[in-house]
Amino acid sequence: MKRHLVSALTLSLIAGLAGAADSTTSAAPASAQVANGKLASGIAVEYIDPAVRAQDDLFIHMNGKWLATTEIPADKASWGSFAKLRDDIQPQLRAIIEGAAANKAGGPEAQRIGDFYSSFMDEAKLEQLGLTPLNAELAKIAAVSNKKQLPALISHLNKIGVTAPYGYGIHQDNKDSTKYVVDFGQDGLGLPDRDYYLKADDKKMADALAKYELHIAKILTLSGDAKADANARAIVAFEKELAKIQWTKVELRDPVKAYNKVDIAKLGKVAPGYDWNAYLADAGIAGKVKYVIVGQPSYLKGMTALLAKTDLDTLKSYFRWHLLRSGAPYLSKAYVDENFAFYGTVLSGVTEQRPRWKRGVSVTEGALGEAVGKIYVEQNFPAERKARMQVLVNNLLASYKTSIDQLDWMSPVTKKQAQEKLAKFTTKIAYPNHWRDYSKLVVSKDDLVGNVIRSREFEYNKELAKLGKPIDREEWGMTPQTVNAYYNPEMNEIVFPASILQAPFFNADADDAVNYGAIGGVIGHEISHGFDDQGAQYDGDGNLRDWWTAADHKNFAAKTKMLVEQYNQFSPLPGYHVNGELTLGENIADNSGIAIAYKAYKLSLGGKEAPVIDGLTGDQRFYMGFAQVWRLKMREAQQIVQIKTDPHSPGQFRANGPMRNQPGFYDAFNVKPGDKMYLEPKDRVIMW
Repeated sequence: MKRHLVSALTLSLIAGLAGAADSTTSAAPASAQVANGKLASGIAVEYIDPAVRAQDDLFIHMNGKWLATTEIPADKASWGSFAKLRDDIQPQLRAIIEGAAANKAGGPEAQRIGDFYSSFMDEAKLEQLGLTPLNAELAKIAAVSNKKQLPALISHLNKIGVTAPYGYGIHQDNKDSTKYVVDFGQDGLGLPDRDYYLKADDKKMADALAKYELHIAKILTLSGDAKADANARAIVAFEKELAKIQWTKVELRDPVKAYNKVDIAKLGKVAPGYDWNAYLADAGIAGKVKYVIVGQPSYLKGMTALLAKTDLDTLKSYFRWHLLRSGAPYLSKAYVDENFAFYGTVLSGVTEQRPRWKRGVSVTEGALGEAVGKIYVEQNFPAERKARMQVLVNNLLASYKTSIDQLDWMSPVTKKQAQEKLAKFTTKIAYPNHWRDYSKLVVSKDDLVGNVIRSREFEYNKELAKLGKPIDREEWGMTPQTVNAYYNPEMNEIVFPASILQAPFFNADADDAVNYGAIGGVIGHEISHGFDDQGAQYDGDGNLRDWWTAADHKNFAAKTKMLVEQYNQFSPLPGYHVNGELTLGENIADNSGIAIAYKAYKLSLGGKEAPVIDGLTGDQRFYMGFAQVWRLKMREAQQIVQIKTDPHSPGQFRANGPMRNQPGFYDAFNVKPGDKMYLEPKDRVIMW
């Protein structure tokens, strides 16, 4: 039920470390030390395609041979640097989890981890049980005899993590970051985006919708529904009506438009004809807050009207379907296989299910993430990495500070506000200072579905308990073993989990350049989210507040418009273009992040010339280091999902797009008019 506010490098986060540094300087050098005194370039020269010039396509130049010779594993929707690192970590997590299962004296937390995993791995038990584990939940839906009971049912489904037409999250109030608030938002679809229901002229999405209906019918048939085909049609028709009234992904990016403060007593006026008092009471919200935030008022109003005019049998079939969809991965083989056939193969193009142990690891750490993470850090994360990462973060923050002062498009008064925000950034590295307590989570070795449901309720209750309490600024939104990073505008924090601070993205034997291009680009990216088109609307305390002058707004808007137009031109598949508006925040972060990382790298040289290694200058290695980490192949079906739903641009454009705007890239590779990567100076977007 947590509202997703963080901006993260979700597709392919790069990672690495700089070496030990003199912390007394504002941009401390971080040179790798090698026994023979020689530094490697850190560039995977074996993947370079010499037939494609860096000046024409840096992504293909850097990764061409890899793209030509690498097959996406059968159980993956995509494959690249990020996916490989995640895959490399799986055996480490497996050892932790299976070790917990085998260690009878490991204490209650280890037993929870082991028992959760064991419940997933006992396939024979799951075959024996069939649909039985969901019978109690199915009975709750079957018992609904009138629409007055819907608020209580939806509240229950929210608690156990089953899709319903709406849900809520608890987070900081966007305009008072000292308080937690309840934020209602749209939900309810079984396909990735509203476009799958509404773009009838798109053959691929229309085909996915048709197969979705067939998939629903198959799952309903497995569950004993004698009218599975008719009910599947009714469910899809209902979801299509939900899709029509939902806000687009682009509209959802506007934090001001989504901030609609409503007194509890007046919620019924925003979305009439629905018993909100009953819902709030069942959800545990009543009496804990005086107001809520309604993210999409028009949707909530349209949804209550749709519930009123839809027959009860259709609604019950809809809820039954989503309960089955939620539970399918944890039931017998017939349900698991059918669920994978659609969500794995049809939607993502994956042809082979992941090994069961990998799925078991995923579900176990999904429920007990920090418990697993605590052991992971103890076994796999050298303490010195945290300090070394802090040095590099400080270097990037120092460069950002200088860069703000040098902006030619921003007024002094807004620069002052920007500096105040930057000074209030909080950095979190590797793992939390305080680990989460799972003692109230009940885990049974022979009850997988029950374990999953109880873990979801446990998370729900953890979030609900925040209401009325001080903000927990020690909380993490990701586990230490998550290969990712994020910026949270309400906390004004940048967070780098332990798993990204390791090989293969950091080369301890490499010269600084490649690591500044890699992890430096990541750090710069996350800092830049504080100043992208969304993050820049929050101040240093995490409040949604306009701290810009009108003239600066105009200048910033002109630059963002140019960036949108640049990325709208990119097309990873025939007929599908990048949505420059949807990806704007991430594109700003990519462009600004690498620009700041470059300044930090130059500052780290202390006025000295970087060595030439493998015939490559330091500047060349810096930009090549950035480009090679976006090494990525993606199946066509998954690429469509990404274009429609992901705020990040496809990998090749995350590599090439920012380069066309970087003056340093032009100098490093002598890019000239006529080269495909060339943009006229007037067309280049330099923001931060």
